[in-house]
Amino acid sequence: MEFKLPEYRRPDFSRQKFIDAPNVEHRAVQKDGVAPENYHATSIFPEYYKIGGEWILAGETRMDCVVVIRGAKELEVVEFRNLKAGDEVILGRTENCEDGIFLHSTGFDETDSANKDVFAFRSGRSRETAFSKDYDSLYHMLLHERAHGNILWVMGPAFAFDADARAAMAELIEMGFVNGILAGNALATHDLEAAYVGTALGQDIYTQVSRPNGHYNHLDTINAVKRSGSIPRFIEDNAIGSGIIYTMVKKGIPFVLTGSIRDDGPLPEVYRDNYQGQDAMRALVRKATTVICLATQLHTIATGNMTPCFRMVDGKIRPLYIYSVDISEFALNKLSDRGSLTATSIVTNVQDFIVMVRNGVKRLEAQPTQNV
Repeated sequence: MEFKLPEYRRPDFSRQKFIDAPNVEHRAVQKDGVAPENYHATSIFPEYYKIGGEWILAGETRMDCVVVIRGAKELEVVEFRNLKAGDEVILGRTENCEDGIFLHSTGFDETDSANKDVFAFRSGRSRETAFSKDYDSLYHMLLHERAHGNILWVMGPAFAFDADARAAMAELIEMGFVNGILAGNALATHDLEAAYVGTALGQDIYTQVSRPNGHYNHLDTINAVKRSGSIPRFIEDNAIGSGIIYTMVKKGIPFVLTGSIRDDGPLPEVYRDNYQGQDAMRALVRKATTVICLATQLHTIATGNMTPCFRMVDGKIRPLYIYSVDISEFALNKLSDRGSLTATSIVTNVQDFIVMVRNGVKRLEAQPTQNV
């Protein structure tokens, strides 16, 4: 099974509707952080804007931002809070050329809608869905992306509660399948707790049996990290030699930990300011060609809102793959409800999922004819 990126089909700008479309209108920002009336808000899809008679793609886009014209024909997608007085913001609320704006949602569409049944059983994705094909596709895609892309993982703390899941994720990092991690205080805290004292939230990571006074363990871990002053120094001071965060530090791979109002501590590296954390997350998201979100509803939705369905790489448009994995169907549906319609969802326990992924890519790697 050879993995091949689907080819992007650009709009046919020789069609009459593109020729007849007006140039976009734009208006200057009058006050920092405030968009002009009738601003155009971006989506996850490729969007083209007609400027000086030419259709131009906004290459670095994401949901719920505005488009600023820089210079003659350069476009920059900007968050509302980052608008500055004088920025020329594109206007228009239509997306089919009427305002000189075209949203291209079918550039990667390979389905044959003419031969697709209108009514069919099991066309949705739920706990009854067989995800075997999705797993197989994921294994091959990860091998391709390791060589040609950038794989970003968005992780909840569930991995830290199980020894096998921690080991599987650490091995994927070692094997080069992780280019960055987005998480909260809890993942790092409990993963470091597991390496430090063998528990996660006071439970033994092998037996899941609560240790006496185990509820102190994560607090003691945070305290020890803060005493060291940083996570890397804590690892060094305490001869930590296992786990997800340890492996990330050892390999020099970036991770962003963003805080919430319910955090203990938090750890020194955790962003306490929401907007600083958002900027740090965006910095990793901008590099990603595949995003895998695992058992963290709020981080998944936040990342989904930052992630378009395509990426411009070496002058070519390619898909940006996003997976959402959770044992709760509600969490998966929430992502699509928020606009990330291109996400592939898998309903399963993420601890089992990560072990299967580790085993799957290792199995493919062992095949001498594996083509990535």
